Parts: sequence; structure tokens; C-alpha cells
Amino acid sequence: MFSVKPLANLRFGKEPEKEAEEQRVVQLFRNRAELKKAYASLQDEVHRLKDRLKQQEGATARVQEMLEGLEARLAAPETAYPALVFYHLRGLWGIGRELISQLVADLARQQEEKERRHHLTESNRRQFARRQAIDAQLREAETTASEAVARLADAQRRLAALTRVWHYFQRRELGRRVHALEANSQAAAALLAQARQAHEALASEQAAEFPGLSVEARRAINLAAIGYAELLCLRLARTPLVAQARDAAARREVIDDYGARAECERLMGDIARAKAVLQHRGQLSQELRARTDRLRQLAKYRSASDSMPTVESIGMAEGDVLDRGAQGANASRLPNVLAEDTWDLFRIVLR
Repeated sequence: MFSVKPLANLRFGKEPEKEAEEQRVVQLFRNRAELKKAYASLQDEVHRLKDRLKQQEGATARVQEMLEGLEARLAAPETAYPALVFYHLRGLWGIGRELISQLVADLARQQEEKERRHHLTESNRRQFARRQAIDAQLREAETTASEAVARLADAQRRLAALTRVWHYFQRRELGRRVHALEANSQAAAALLAQARQAHEALASEQAAEFPGLSVEARRAINLAAIGYAELLCLRLARTPLVAQARDAAARREVIDDYGARAECERLMGDIARAKAVLQHRGQLSQELRARTDRLRQLAKYRSASDSMPTVESIGMAEGDVLDRGAQGANASRLPNVLAEDTWDLFRIVLR
């Protein structure tokens, strides 16, 4: 005799405890890989932040050095006055830039309101026309479906009344008609469902967003900005202040090219009067309109989508002066404000 182990003691596959342990080990390896990846990402972020901190420290050190140099200049009379002239010139340049920026902002706001109202009106008009067409289609589909259902019901009623033997041929002919009317009714119901779906889609459709200022509007505003820049130059055409202000605005550090104290005081007085001249708004609208009309005739663009004219097309023409001629300046002496980026035009104009 030999003994047979009970079937309950037989093992098929891995033991549950061993399999669970292997799953825990796999999960631990996965967690370890994810932690290593997150650690590497954090290390990269730390390195980036350290680089940015070094750059900021360098920029702060340069600014501190400039401030210390400026303090040293202001402490000595022979260098303090040139520094004052330098910043007065930068202020003159800033006034010109601010005047043109304000003009562009005002014109852009006015034109945007106008074009936004026009866009809303046109959108409402188009949507109203579409709504009328879809409503007409829906009413027509409802009428067609109602008539198809009525015809089918009438045919079915007449078919149900033909119960006699001698009605056999009539019943067969009317049955064919009922079948055709059922197909027609189903088609009318499908068209009605489509019309209702189109009506619901239109009701839930949102108004089209305003796309922004048109190319024509941006061109007109940019030409006004260029014309205003030319006007500001014309107002100072008898002085070298525009060129001096441009040079000061392009520099980061003070220069000593403005002479002794008396010359610096005289120059600061000229700058103060020039600021008042730039901010004077008498006859500004007429002068600006005349220069904008001139630029509109001369301006050429590289493509239909460009809002800035080419530099060569807007150069000052011989004899191009203000109508009132108060400054008595020959316009041919004035700079091409766009080519020389006078008053920082390229930061102001609309793209």
C-alpha cells in the first residue's frame, strides 16, 4: 500500500505571500525611479535659480556702481551740472515719447470703440438674417411634416375601412399608397429634426469675438504718430536739442560734453522752454491733419498686412513745412523720424 497526499496540499503556481512580496519589491523600484527623476528635476531647477540669482546680483551690482558714480558726479560742481543737463535731455526725449504714446492710445481707443460697434452691428445683422432664414425653414419643415402626417392618417383610416372581400384590389392599391406616404412622412420628420437642430444651434451660438483693429485703422494711427513725431521735431528745428536728446537717451552713463556751469545752465533753460513748446497744443489738430494727409499720399507698404510704411517712402520733402511757419524751419533739414526711431517710435506704433 502507498499513501496519496490530499489534494488540498497540492500547490499550483506561486504562493500568495511570495507573489505579494514580489509586487511590493516592484513597486519600491518604481517609487525609487520616480523619486530619482523628481530629484534630478529639482536639481535642475536649483541650478537655474542659482544662475538667475547670479545674473540678478550682477545687475544689482552694476546699478549700484552706476548710483555710486552718479553720487560722485553730483558731489562735484564741475560734473554735477553736466549730469543735470544729461537727465534734462532724457526727460525731454521722454516727454516727446509720452506725447506720441498718448496720441496713439487715444486714437486706438476711439477707433476700437468705433470698429467694435460696427462689428457688433454687422454680427447682429448677419445673425438676424440667418435666424430669419432658419425660422422660415423650420416653419416650412413643420408644415410639411404636419401635412405628411395628416395624409398618412387619412390613407390609413380609409385602408382600415376596406374590410370587404370585393375591396381586395382597392386595399392593395391603397396599401402601396400608405407605404409611400409612410416613407414621405419619415423624410419630412427627418427634415424637421434637422431644422430644429439648426434652430437650437443658432440660439446657442455665441457672438463672434472682435478681431481687433483693422489694418487700415492701424495704418492711419501709425501715420498720425509719425506725423506727430515730425511736428515735435519741427517745433525744435532751430535748436540741436532733438539730436542731443537722442544721444542722451541712447546712453546709460552721464557724459561731460555740455560745457561749464554757465553753458549747462543756459542749456537747461533751453530744455525747459523746449518742453513747454512740445506740450503746446495750439493748432495741433490742423497741423497733425495736414502732415497725416501728406504721409498718406507718400506711404508705401511691403505687403497688404503691414501696418508700418517703408522707411524710404516717408522721407521729408523739400519745402515741407508747417502751414503757419512759426519756426521758419526748412523741412529738408529734419530727420526721417521712422528711420532714426525718433522719440522711440518703434516702441509706440501699432503692429
